Amino acid sequence: MAEDAFTTHRPLLFTLAYEMLGSAADAEDVLQDSYLRWSSVDPATVEHPRAYLVRTVTRQALNHLRAVKARREEYVGTWLPEPIRTAPEVSDDAILAESVSMAMMLVLETLNPTERAVFVLHDVFGYTHGEIAASIGKAEATVRQIAHRARGHVHARRRRFAPDSADSREIIQRFLLAAATGEVHVLMDLLAPDVVVLSDGGGKVAAARRPIVGPAEVARFVCGVVRTSTATTRTESATYNGMPAARFVTGDALDWLVAFEIHDGRITGLYGMRNPDKLHRADAVCPLDRGVPSRGNRDR
Repeated sequence: MAEDAFTTHRPLLFTLAYEMLGSAADAEDVLQDSYLRWSSVDPATVEHPRAYLVRTVTRQALNHLRAVKARREEYVGTWLPEPIRTAPEVSDDAILAESVSMAMMLVLETLNPTERAVFVLHDVFGYTHGEIAASIGKAEATVRQIAHRARGHVHARRRRFAPDSADSREIIQRFLLAAATGEVHVLMDLLAPDVVVLSDGGGKVAAARRPIVGPAEVARFVCGVVRTSTATTRTESATYNGMPAARFVTGDALDWLVAFEIHDGRITGLYGMRNPDKLHRADAVCPLDRGVPSRGNRDR
């Protein structure tokens, strides 16, 4: 049945759409459109359902990405990807964990839609240049050039990444305790020299509209945020985008969440999401899957 095949490959299809779009809501829209297209096809005529569905989702995601590009350029303040709650085992797949991290998703935003599709399909999902050419309707030689250009762009801009771990959790707990007690110097000791805070309020709630850089500035900012929290706000540990994160909850409402980027025992990045439009689905764990083909990623 068409529904069975789509359900089987849904984690792979969602992961692909999310990495191309940076939005779980947009990824779900693409999957819905792709399912409608798939359900109108006779499955008996499709020799390789997964390949067919990947091509369909890729093309739909490309169309969607081109449509939202202009809207994101007009975004109020800093735009961050919609955070997705990931299972702890995502961190066991280093490529998958890094590919959905906030830092990598922001780098992917700097690619044009075709470059992003080619990079994600080849370097993350392991598809060959020939397979990608069939998916996006370009010559294999052209895809090879696009892949080379996109990879160089990404590698020049990618930040250091370490997936969620027990050591990272311990650092975050020390950080949160120091923030709660206003110990600025302790905070600064936990921050890397090039630490940066990015906050996304979407113009709907208070958030820093520009990056905050450097240990002293970040420590002061964090202490200021904590002072404005209510006494009933509680902090919960979680994993988002393969990264250790803290959820700040008041009553039953998730006020904001922060994903932490940690390298060599220090915090190098904090990604704060406050935009309520991007928090409304933050409680559900998103199953992710790369579904790497056996012969994939061998044609660099």
